[in-house]
Amino acid sequence: MSSPLPPVSQVGLRLQGLLRSRLPGCASSQLRLRRSLKAAAGISVPRLRQRLDGRRLRAAPASAASPPQLSSIRSVVLDIEGTTSPISFVTDVLFPYARDNVRKHLEATYGTDETGDDIALLRAQVEQDLAEGVAGAVPVPPEEAGKDAVVDALVANVEAMIKADRKIISLKQLQGHIWRTGFEGQEIKGVVFDDVPPALQRWHASGIKTYIYSSGSREAQRLIFGNTTYGDLRKYLCGFFDTTIGTKREPRSYYEIWQSVGVDRPSQILFLTDVYQEATAAKAAGVEVLISIRPGNAPLPENHGFQTITTFAEILT
Repeated sequence: MSSPLPPVSQVGLRLQGLLRSRLPGCASSQLRLRRSLKAAAGISVPRLRQRLDGRRLRAAPASAASPPQLSSIRSVVLDIEGTTSPISFVTDVLFPYARDNVRKHLEATYGTDETGDDIALLRAQVEQDLAEGVAGAVPVPPEEAGKDAVVDALVANVEAMIKADRKIISLKQLQGHIWRTGFEGQEIKGVVFDDVPPALQRWHASGIKTYIYSSGSREAQRLIFGNTTYGDLRKYLCGFFDTTIGTKREPRSYYEIWQSVGVDRPSQILFLTDVYQEATAAKAAGVEVLISIRPGNAPLPENHGFQTITTFAEILT
């Protein structure tokens, strides 16, 4: 007589141990191998589906009807502000820190190569702003005018840019360098919603590659997720994209991300954002989209046509 099958719980533990010992992080083969091993052990593998009302994602039998399927997702791309982190963290913590420390930072680092590059970018942006009549732009004097005069003009321009919440590379690069000092000195900590760390861990364990796409610089993104109140979350992330790849409201940007993350089709990417215009751009590029509904987020247009979530716990559970 053949020996009885081991309890399902024991099979699950053996599978988990095998997966942990043999599969590297961020490997797209993890999920397929996990399903193959479970199937070989006689354990049914539910397919993933999303309710048509967009409120929850649940496991459903393979024989169920076919609502929008997310089982083909291989990469998740996350916005930060209003998606992984409260808008208030950005507006009430990060922006004020950069504004209050811009003069101190420029004076302390003036003459370094890094700050020289930052100043060159700011000069070019200010010249463009002056030509276009952008409010708050003031001329930046030449180096011959002296450090104090240059810094005064830069501070005035940066403060105006921050107040207007401008998504421009020159500002974001400088802000990232200022925030670095704050994070390294533990004056500020990255804030994420409570449901974010377990979701990142779950996706990572399932072989789903997760990336960040934000208007903040890549350095700023790494600082935020490397210094959160939950510790360093970068171990669950496979890369960072900023607006050097394109603005977040242009479909081309999401095409470039698709070309970078190593999946066969843009529909294998799931993008999460709180901004309708970003969702529209990603959808136009063929990317799957969910809109994040979080406290403090701006209201969405009526009949916006996108499925929504209120917590990452609703995704791929």
